[in-house]
Amino acid sequence: MSTKDFNLFGRARACLVCRDPERKLALAHALEADWRRGALTRDAVELEPVETAGHPQRPELVHPRHLRPRSLGSEEGRLAMIHAITHIEFNAINLACDALFRFHDMPDAYYGDWIQVAREEAEHFALLRARLREAGRDYGDYPAHTGLWDMARKTAHDPLVRMALIPRMMEARGLDVTPGIMRRFAAVGDRRTVAALEVILREEVGHVEMGSRWFHHLCRERGLEPEATYFALLQQYLDGTIRCPLNREARRAARFSEGELERLQTMCRG
Repeated sequence: MSTKDFNLFGRARACLVCRDPERKLALAHALEADWRRGALTRDAVELEPVETAGHPQRPELVHPRHLRPRSLGSEEGRLAMIHAITHIEFNAINLACDALFRFHDMPDAYYGDWIQVAREEAEHFALLRARLREAGRDYGDYPAHTGLWDMARKTAHDPLVRMALIPRMMEARGLDVTPGIMRRFAAVGDRRTVAALEVILREEVGHVEMGSRWFHHLCRERGLEPEATYFALLQQYLDGTIRCPLNREARRAARFSEGELERLQTMCRG
């Protein structure tokens, strides 16, 4: 075994670039187990840069505008929706590993948080993939988009920007839309998918809260006012508009302030 096998950043990179879903899940679980037992170092180690996260040959990756709307009125539409969420969770494993691999000068608690996130995202992926397999389908059977990793590239230069725009923007949007998706699955009698989404929503609140915590930590370190900094980044990267409605209860639990929620509401574009 090489020193990279006992190095946090090397192990996070190995999980990040892994293309095989089963192997990626195993690597995410092993990463947490080894971190918790103190088996990993944070020593400087030479690692190849990562431009593209590892993903299997399928699904075919297309621009979001080329994906068809998903109606849950048919089994095919229901499975396509489950697949879309499964793909989000697969990418979320990569995003958590990238947050570990890319940013080397954070406190131990930061790495502990994102190692936990990587393991929980792996569990979310496995939950939803099991639903696909129960119906005779699998991850990769439907096309998917690349939007999540595109934002990872845009935020690769700064952990403060990463925390603002991935946990506190993209993942927070998941808090907004998941209750409505759950209601749609409940309306067609798919209680097992609803149960899986309940677990995912509960844990995703925690992931966004971690993003809030580290965003505020970095703002304090740099002498920045968090709310002004957050909205300046939304203006810079999103042209100052977001999709609504907001799940205010979940966002409050994830450490969005009332002032932030009010300002976000004014930015809604539908």
